[in-house]
Amino acid sequence: MSKIQSIRGMNDILPDQTPLWQYIERTVAGVLGGYGYQEIRFPILEQTELFKRSIGEVTDIVEKEMYTFEDRNGDSLTLRPEGTAVCVRACEQGGLLFNQTQRLWYAGPMFRHERPQKGRLRQFHQIGVEAFGMNGPDIDAEVILLTARLWRVLGIAGHVTLELNSIGSAAARAEYKRALVTYLEQFRDQLDEDSQRRLGTNPLRILDSKDANTQALLVGAPALADHLDDESRVHFTRLCTLLDAAGVTYRVNQRLVRGLDYYGKTVFEWTTDKLGAQSTVCAGGRYDGLVEQLGGKPTPAVGFAMGIERLALLLEACAAIPADIFAAPQVYVIAAGEQAENAALILSEKLRDVLPALRVQTHCGGGSFKSQFKKADKSGATLALILGDQEVERGEVNVKWLRDDSREQQSINQQQIAEFLRAELTAAD
Repeated sequence: MSKIQSIRGMNDILPDQTPLWQYIERTVAGVLGGYGYQEIRFPILEQTELFKRSIGEVTDIVEKEMYTFEDRNGDSLTLRPEGTAVCVRACEQGGLLFNQTQRLWYAGPMFRHERPQKGRLRQFHQIGVEAFGMNGPDIDAEVILLTARLWRVLGIAGHVTLELNSIGSAAARAEYKRALVTYLEQFRDQLDEDSQRRLGTNPLRILDSKDANTQALLVGAPALADHLDDESRVHFTRLCTLLDAAGVTYRVNQRLVRGLDYYGKTVFEWTTDKLGAQSTVCAGGRYDGLVEQLGGKPTPAVGFAMGIERLALLLEACAAIPADIFAAPQVYVIAAGEQAENAALILSEKLRDVLPALRVQTHCGGGSFKSQFKKADKSGATLALILGDQEVERGEVNVKWLRDDSREQQSINQQQIAEFLRAELTAAD
């Protein structure tokens, strides 16, 4: 009988990888908590209409990438491909938006039917941040500043670059789209296939084309900055002033757009040259019209998302993974004999009661002392506590140091072993 494999592009996260994920999640949560952001959690499944109305029916995500199906009631449901629209739906449904400000974050899996490759999977995990109810450039600056702080905390600040742009109001974008299409129509046959299709559906995405010939044609294209409305221009200028004052280095990229229809005004990306073609680490911007588009009252909003898989790859590429996140047990408890095995479990529990921070692993499953010592050594533990029936009768436990051959094995009274471990291990740890 053949073995069942995971679905292509939907990967397991194995025990040797989870410490890094926990470190990333813990670090991000700490930074966001320091800025007053609160966690929100929402379902993986949503009504398909949510994404059609928010992302746009002519986007690649809705047209080609969503996992959509009908349930037994005939309702069209979709595995969430992104988190912003879901967060808006959850906040509006929960009464969190009208006449209120919110600073929120979330983490979890997203789903898109893409061609799996390094840093891009069909089930991928994102950490997202959304701020509602604040319309000034100060909140734009804050979400950028907190990402800059996160890179410093993670030790990768020197390996990421901030790109910044303003795509203006909906009216300004409509005017610019007409000018861009007029210019590109004369080169239609020279555009790549995706750009030819987008010319009639989502022409702004052509600016983001990775095709070299298309990029060469864009050199002479109209500039989006020349079509910005006054409000967006003032907003962007103030944002740049705030970032300059905070010492954040950035590059204005007038071809930077976002792939989702709901963005307007500020857009930004943090990119790296450490991950090959998958250069974007974090991306976001303003989406002031989305809440109203989904049935709520007009609400200004800004946010971003970062991929955990890609961030993990970047930490690895930059040798920025702390060694101490892969925490081995400090103590491995070995026992041989029925009486000793019973006593070992009880002793381990008492140690956990007295020293909650101590990492104690108790051998289970029997075996000789020799085989147990092999497992103790493989575990990475600092020392082994050894119990035989004789030690139990004497109320003692033998201590063997597994990483220091200069220290001899010794016997300690069981009543004193917790204090011994506190002195020898917890202080050094």
